[in-house]
Amino acid sequence: MTRKIWLPQQQELSGEFHTVALDLPGHGSRAGKPFRMEPALDVLEEILETHTDGSAVLVGLSLGGYTITEYAYRHPDQVDALVLSGCSANPVGKLELSTRLTGGLARLLTKPDLGKRAAEKLAARWVRNRNLPPDIEREIIEAGFYPKGFGDAGPDIAGEDFRAKLSTYPGSTLILNGINDTLMRRGEQAHAGAAQDGRVEVLTDAGHICNLHRPTAYADRVRRFVNRTVLTQH
Repeated sequence: MTRKIWLPQQQELSGEFHTVALDLPGHGSRAGKPFRMEPALDVLEEILETHTDGSAVLVGLSLGGYTITEYAYRHPDQVDALVLSGCSANPVGKLELSTRLTGGLARLLTKPDLGKRAAEKLAARWVRNRNLPPDIEREIIEAGFYPKGFGDAGPDIAGEDFRAKLSTYPGSTLILNGINDTLMRRGEQAHAGAAQDGRVEVLTDAGHICNLHRPTAYADRVRRFVNRTVLTQH
């Protein structure tokens, strides 16, 4: 999906915080180039330089979560805290192979226009079933869906030890998953344990894209985490 999936949280949090959502390479306004980690980090750095006073709380879902983990590993002084959702499966060992295979399958299935259109249709139907406000639903769907982005990302993150990288980040980390996101939940305790100040919270009645399953609850967890771990330090 695109940066539009964060619209519910931006609406919920904009009264208290300055919020910015971005498209990763391979998605939305940056769909013209395939996802690669280095250009993604460049995009994030540009956003921080342009839209913040030099640092921010970074919130990432799935591929976005792996991206901000890498960014915090390289630029810890620019990251006030991390919220990681749907990215606590570490793609090393057995998971490295499955990540490569899943990425390859996604590329294969979305290469023909028929497969791409089918994936887009399924994604639009999924969004319509979320009972989101009509204007937000419309914006998410109109922004489009980019299933090939996942296929391109698979080999780029496979074999990277994100848990080891997270362990070097000195700030606070919230692992926030949907209760039904089975694969990610298997690694959430180990992920939080590797963090220097990590905690796990779980949203009921939610799956992998937990910020759209439970939009208000997700925003509330982020708000409480930031108030507790960041604002009290300033």
